[in-house]
Amino acid sequence: MSCDTNMVNEIQRLKKERNAIILAHNYQVAEVQDIADFVGDSLRLSQQAAATSADVIVFCGVHFMAETAAILSPTKTVLLPDINAGCPMADMVTADELREFKAQHPGTPVVTYINSSAEVKAESDYCCTSANAVKIIEAIDADEIIFVPDQHLGHYAATKTSKNIILWKGYCPTHRRITPEELTKQKEAHPNAKAVVHPESLAEVIALADAVASTEGILRYARETDAKEFIIGTEVGILHRLRKENPDKVFYPAFERAICPNMKRTTLEKVLFSLQDMEHVITVPEDIAALAKRAIDRMLQIV
Repeated sequence: MSCDTNMVNEIQRLKKERNAIILAHNYQVAEVQDIADFVGDSLRLSQQAAATSADVIVFCGVHFMAETAAILSPTKTVLLPDINAGCPMADMVTADELREFKAQHPGTPVVTYINSSAEVKAESDYCCTSANAVKIIEAIDADEIIFVPDQHLGHYAATKTSKNIILWKGYCPTHRRITPEELTKQKEAHPNAKAVVHPESLAEVIALADAVASTEGILRYARETDAKEFIIGTEVGILHRLRKENPDKVFYPAFERAICPNMKRTTLEKVLFSLQDMEHVITVPEDIAALAKRAIDRMLQIV
């Protein structure tokens, strides 16, 4: 029996003992996705976990995702297997910075991407996901909107609405690595492939794509589109699930080095240690959680 098999068996044993559920984001390494109860995007995972009777949530993702799970499941214990798994984009805006920015634009509603800290969500009027950003912006009764932290998602949303979007200058370093040159190279190498990219991508990359979609949207597009070949413009971890769910189709990364080092921090061993030692517990102060949940709930009322 391999070391990995022993580890998986022990994880499964501890999971039952702790009444735990394991969540894995679409960008996690293959073996972590394969042991998860649910694989998906960050908000959906938190919602799925909240609907279960589990006492413990092991979130194989990054810090802000575990915070969202803690906000939506206040009575459950949320564990992040690697405490250093953060998000550079989420770190590009702080609550203090957002407060200052709001003071420069008094009365302007703030829409905050779910990829942000609980403290920043608490300073916001609405949250959004990459899938529903346009819908949220359109639903708000205001001609001008502050959008944080991702300027590329915000710019994409701005092209779909007549509203004036004031952009924060944050971005995802991993999606920034996918350049128009790299995507063009892949399109030339695979002329029959459909190119689908994430809206965190550069505008020049989006302009070259056949479709723009969130991670779950990319999975749906691949499943429902007749094409047999796809170029995928997002973090390469999603290719594992795409290939697993569509064995008759072929997937190419838009850029094979579009790798999020934070997403790759979580390993089977760290999941095991997390369950053994009940580490690392992620909590959100009650006052922050209440305000952040208000912004999330406002989003959910619209979608």
